Amino acid sequence: MSIILILGGARSGKSRYAQELAEKLGRRVLYVATAEALDDEMKARIEAHRRSRPSSWKTVEAASDIAAAIADDVVDADVVIIDCLTLLLSNLAGEDAGVEVWEKRADDELDRLVALADGTAARFIVVSNEVGLGLVPAYTLGRGFRDVVGWANQMLARRAAEVYFMVAGIPLTLKKEDAA
Repeated sequence: MSIILILGGARSGKSRYAQELAEKLGRRVLYVATAEALDDEMKARIEAHRRSRPSSWKTVEAASDIAAAIADDVVDADVVIIDCLTLLLSNLAGEDAGVEVWEKRADDELDRLVALADGTAARFIVVSNEVGLGLVPAYTLGRGFRDVVGWANQMLARRAAEVYFMVAGIPLTLKKEDAA
Protein backbone atom coordinates (compact mmCIF):
# COMPACT_ATOMS: atom_id res chain seq x y z
CA MET A 1 0.00 0.00 0.00
CA SER A 2 1.26 3.39 -0.87
CA ILE A 3 -0.37 6.73 -0.11
CA ILE A 4 0.97 10.01 -1.42
CA LEU A 5 -0.47 13.08 0.33
CA ILE A 6 -0.35 16.45 -1.42
CA LEU A 7 -1.09 19.44 0.81
CA GLY A 8 -1.26 23.14 0.04
CA GLY A 9 -3.37 26.24 -0.01
CA ALA A 10 -5.98 27.26 -2.54
CA ARG A 11 -4.62 27.51 -6.10
CA SER A 12 -1.21 26.19 -5.03
CA GLY A 13 -1.04 23.57 -7.81
CA LYS A 14 -2.11 20.52 -5.79
CA SER A 15 -4.42 18.99 -8.39
CA ARG A 16 -2.05 19.65 -11.27
CA TYR A 17 0.82 18.01 -9.38
CA ALA A 18 -1.38 15.02 -8.46
CA GLN A 19 -2.20 14.54 -12.14
CA GLU A 20 1.46 14.79 -13.15
CA LEU A 21 2.42 12.18 -10.55
CA ALA A 22 -0.39 9.88 -11.65
CA GLU A 23 0.75 10.02 -15.27
CA LYS A 24 4.24 8.94 -14.16
CA LEU A 25 3.01 6.17 -11.86
CA GLY A 26 0.64 4.28 -14.11
CA ARG A 27 -1.51 4.08 -17.18
CA ARG A 28 -4.79 3.15 -15.54
CA VAL A 29 -5.88 6.09 -13.40
CA LEU A 30 -9.05 6.25 -11.33
CA TYR A 31 -9.95 9.83 -10.46
CA VAL A 32 -12.27 10.30 -7.47
CA ALA A 33 -13.96 13.71 -7.44
CA THR A 34 -15.50 14.69 -4.10
CA ALA A 35 -16.89 18.13 -4.94
CA GLU A 36 -20.62 18.77 -5.07
CA ALA A 37 -21.92 21.29 -7.61
CA LEU A 38 -24.02 23.33 -5.21
CA ASP A 39 -23.70 26.67 -7.03
CA ASP A 40 -22.70 28.04 -10.44
CA GLU A 41 -19.15 28.88 -9.37
CA MET A 42 -18.54 25.32 -8.13
CA LYS A 43 -20.12 23.90 -11.29
CA ALA A 44 -17.59 25.92 -13.34
CA ARG A 45 -14.69 24.69 -11.19
CA ILE A 46 -15.81 21.09 -11.57
CA GLU A 47 -16.08 21.48 -15.32
CA ALA A 48 -12.58 23.00 -15.52
CA HIS A 49 -11.21 20.05 -13.54
CA ARG A 50 -12.98 17.61 -15.87
CA ARG A 51 -11.42 19.25 -18.92
CA SER A 52 -7.95 19.09 -17.36
CA ARG A 53 -8.02 15.28 -17.01
CA PRO A 54 -7.11 12.85 -19.79
CA SER A 55 -10.20 11.25 -21.30
CA SER A 56 -8.67 7.80 -20.76
CA TRP A 57 -8.96 8.19 -16.99
CA LYS A 58 -12.00 6.75 -15.28
CA THR A 59 -13.80 9.23 -13.03
CA VAL A 60 -16.02 8.42 -10.07
CA GLU A 61 -17.89 11.24 -8.38
CA ALA A 62 -18.48 10.48 -4.70
CA ALA A 63 -19.30 13.04 -2.02
CA SER A 64 -18.93 10.49 0.79
CA ASP A 65 -18.21 6.81 1.47
CA ILE A 66 -15.63 6.83 -1.29
CA ALA A 67 -14.19 3.45 -0.33
CA ALA A 68 -17.52 1.82 -1.17
CA ALA A 69 -17.96 3.99 -4.26
CA ILE A 70 -14.65 2.87 -5.78
CA ALA A 71 -14.26 -0.67 -4.41
CA ASP A 72 -15.14 -2.32 -7.73
CA ASP A 73 -13.08 0.09 -9.85
CA VAL A 74 -9.89 0.17 -7.78
CA VAL A 75 -8.90 -3.36 -8.80
CA ASP A 76 -8.41 -2.13 -12.38
CA ALA A 77 -6.36 0.95 -11.40
CA ASP A 78 -2.64 1.56 -11.12
CA VAL A 79 -3.24 4.93 -9.47
CA VAL A 80 -6.19 6.43 -7.59
CA ILE A 81 -6.42 10.20 -7.19
CA ILE A 82 -8.75 11.52 -4.50
CA ASP A 83 -9.41 15.20 -5.14
CA CYS A 84 -10.00 16.43 -2.60
CA LEU A 85 -10.04 15.32 1.01
CA THR A 86 -11.02 18.79 2.24
CA LEU A 87 -14.27 18.79 0.26
CA LEU A 88 -14.96 15.20 1.29
CA LEU A 89 -14.64 16.18 4.96
CA SER A 90 -16.85 19.20 4.41
CA ASN A 91 -19.48 16.93 2.86
CA LEU A 92 -19.50 14.85 6.07
CA ALA A 93 -20.41 17.75 8.35
CA GLY A 94 -24.17 17.60 8.05
CA GLU A 95 -26.46 20.09 9.72
CA ASP A 96 -26.71 17.97 12.86
CA ALA A 97 -22.99 17.47 13.41
CA GLY A 98 -21.07 18.98 16.25
CA VAL A 99 -17.31 18.76 15.96
CA GLU A 100 -17.16 15.42 17.79
CA VAL A 101 -19.73 13.83 15.46
CA TRP A 102 -17.99 15.35 12.45
CA GLU A 103 -14.61 14.06 13.63
CA LYS A 104 -16.05 10.56 14.14
CA ARG A 105 -17.52 10.58 10.62
CA ALA A 106 -14.15 11.72 9.26
CA ASP A 107 -12.26 9.02 11.19
CA ASP A 108 -14.65 6.33 9.93
CA GLU A 109 -14.36 7.59 6.33
CA LEU A 110 -10.56 7.62 6.46
CA ASP A 111 -10.37 4.22 8.17
CA ARG A 112 -12.40 2.71 5.30
CA LEU A 113 -10.27 4.50 2.72
CA VAL A 114 -6.96 3.39 4.26
CA ALA A 115 -8.25 -0.19 4.58
CA LEU A 116 -9.12 -0.14 0.88
CA ALA A 117 -5.69 1.28 0.02
CA ASP A 118 -4.03 -1.41 2.18
CA GLY A 119 -5.83 -4.13 0.24
CA THR A 120 -4.85 -3.07 -3.26
CA ALA A 121 -1.73 -2.66 -5.36
CA ALA A 122 -2.84 0.77 -6.60
CA ARG A 123 -1.01 3.89 -5.47
CA PHE A 124 -3.32 6.41 -3.81
CA ILE A 125 -2.72 10.13 -4.28
CA VAL A 126 -4.76 12.22 -1.87
CA VAL A 127 -5.10 15.98 -2.39
CA SER A 128 -5.95 18.09 0.66
CA ASN A 129 -5.86 21.70 1.75
CA GLU A 130 -3.62 22.88 4.54
CA VAL A 131 -6.10 25.01 6.46
CA GLY A 132 -4.16 25.65 9.65
CA LEU A 133 -1.73 28.33 8.52
CA GLY A 134 -4.07 31.30 8.63
CA LEU A 135 -5.96 33.18 11.27
CA VAL A 136 -8.07 31.36 13.81
CA PRO A 137 -11.57 31.26 12.29
CA ALA A 138 -14.03 33.62 13.98
CA TYR A 139 -16.88 31.09 14.09
CA THR A 140 -17.29 27.74 15.81
CA LEU A 141 -18.05 25.95 12.53
CA GLY A 142 -14.90 27.36 10.92
CA ARG A 143 -12.73 26.32 13.86
CA GLY A 144 -14.31 22.86 13.82
CA PHE A 145 -13.63 22.53 10.09
CA ARG A 146 -9.99 23.59 10.56
CA ASP A 147 -9.61 21.04 13.36
CA VAL A 148 -11.23 18.13 11.49
CA VAL A 149 -9.14 18.78 8.37
CA GLY A 150 -6.00 19.20 10.47
CA TRP A 151 -6.54 15.90 12.27
CA ALA A 152 -7.32 14.10 9.02
CA ASN A 153 -4.21 15.49 7.32
CA GLN A 154 -2.07 14.38 10.27
CA MET A 155 -3.52 10.86 10.17
CA LEU A 156 -2.92 10.50 6.45
CA ALA A 157 0.56 12.04 6.67
CA ARG A 158 1.54 9.42 9.27
CA ARG A 159 0.29 6.63 6.96
CA ALA A 160 1.66 8.12 3.74
CA ALA A 161 4.90 7.02 2.12
CA GLU A 162 5.26 10.50 0.58
CA VAL A 163 3.98 13.92 1.62
CA TYR A 164 4.34 17.08 -0.46
CA PHE A 165 3.47 20.68 0.35
CA MET A 166 2.67 22.85 -2.64
CA VAL A 167 3.76 26.50 -2.67
CA ALA A 168 3.19 28.60 -5.81
CA GLY A 169 3.08 25.45 -7.95
CA ILE A 170 6.31 24.06 -6.52
CA PRO A 171 6.22 20.78 -4.56
CA LEU A 172 8.23 20.76 -1.36
CA THR A 173 9.02 17.27 -0.09
CA LEU A 174 8.00 16.84 3.55
CA LYS A 175 8.32 13.06 3.70
CA LYS A 176 9.61 10.42 1.33
CA GLU A 177 10.22 6.91 2.58
CA ASP A 178 12.83 4.81 0.85
CA ALA A 179 11.39 2.11 -1.39
CA ALA A 180 14.11 -0.34 -0.32
